[in-house]
Amino acid sequence: MARIITADEVRELFAQAISAMYQQEVPQYGALLELVADVNLAVLERNSTLHEQLVNSDELSRLNVERHGAIRVGTWQELALLRRIFAVMGMFPVGYYDLSVAGVPAHATAFRPVDELALRRNPFRVFTALLRPELITDTAVRRRVTDLLASRDIFSRRCRALLDQHEATGGFDHDQARAFIAEILGLFSWQHRAQVGHSAWQALSQYHPLLADVVCFHGCHITHLAPRTLDIDRVQALMPEYGLEPRAIIEGPPRRILPLLIRQTGFRAPREPVLFGDQAGVRRARFGAVEQRGMALTPKGRALYDALLQEAGSATDNVSHQLRLQQVFTRFPDTAELLQQQQLAYFRYRLTPQGESNRRTILCTDDPQMLIRRGWLEARPIIYEDFLPLSAAANICASLGIESYTLSAGQSSQNSFEYALGCPVYNEYTLYQREEDRSKQRCGLL
Repeated sequence: MARIITADEVRELFAQAISAMYQQEVPQYGALLELVADVNLAVLERNSTLHEQLVNSDELSRLNVERHGAIRVGTWQELALLRRIFAVMGMFPVGYYDLSVAGVPAHATAFRPVDELALRRNPFRVFTALLRPELITDTAVRRRVTDLLASRDIFSRRCRALLDQHEATGGFDHDQARAFIAEILGLFSWQHRAQVGHSAWQALSQYHPLLADVVCFHGCHITHLAPRTLDIDRVQALMPEYGLEPRAIIEGPPRRILPLLIRQTGFRAPREPVLFGDQAGVRRARFGAVEQRGMALTPKGRALYDALLQEAGSATDNVSHQLRLQQVFTRFPDTAELLQQQQLAYFRYRLTPQGESNRRTILCTDDPQMLIRRGWLEARPIIYEDFLPLSAAANICASLGIESYTLSAGQSSQNSFEYALGCPVYNEYTLYQREEDRSKQRCGLL
């Protein structure tokens, strides 16, 4: 009998396959991968301490394979079926993102691994947004959108059959997994022909480009695949040398000694040919993205981050924007000791050899800072595995060629999103706290 392969193995195969497909579809993606690899190598060569830290924390092995993608769907049925597809790969919905704060009529979650070992193996993520027709104020446009969505089925019969088979038998062997991946790649591939004419496309685009992108095609094409860099500022500066036109600013927090959360940039969305019936046209729907990941923040840390980010505002050029962020974020501690004392970030703890030899004397009431100063304990920040709502909205706008957007109060609706999804989303803070607590238990501190 053929061996049933693990969800981690399926995810690894899928991440490799979709990266190869995307590189073939978007040649600039290959240039971006080359740039990121060059920058990462240069960083590691000149910073032996960072290299050692990444090796010791098992972060280096995942660096070159780490990717996040993004897709958009139109109906709750599509979202619910995608949840089942991603579950085959050990990817589960984490977090709720209200994108209406940036004028995008959608909300989202991120499908990703939730276990520490699975994340080390391959932390592939797919940020998945669901269109919200209820936010469309024009009745005629809303009716047109819902009619188009009702007329399509983006999943093949073969895809549904394989998914049913997996759920009935509890897994795939290697050949079945490859057949499944080959089938769903078509779901995420670029659609060259629209299901509407050019005038209908233009009408929806004028109301909001997201509507046209989501409802006018049979599929949910991958809008970007973001590799992870160790120096996003250097990547931004070097893009023109690699034939890439960078976006105006780097989204997220400023450059720091201890990086926070996630910083993102990329190259601008190109115009790509599409057929609208028999009429040739173009659309903007994909762009290059790259990210630099830092530490996960506690709710207290995130509240401070959000307040400082709002105070800093935004500039039209990256130099001014980063300078303003640097000035404002001087009020956010940039040492591990202060971050731990003020409970602003999550850490993973590990006993040193000296600590192991004194394990019996360690009490659960001991102060971790005291043990760190004594040389018995090490603390490493837990990597942020998720996304920032404003940066995610900026990515969507960038992919659609929207140069700017207006912030609003937003219309959050997590309950309706989870109803469409068919299950609650994981709370990201709960997951990070779980990892910190587990590490403390292993050290005898809980």
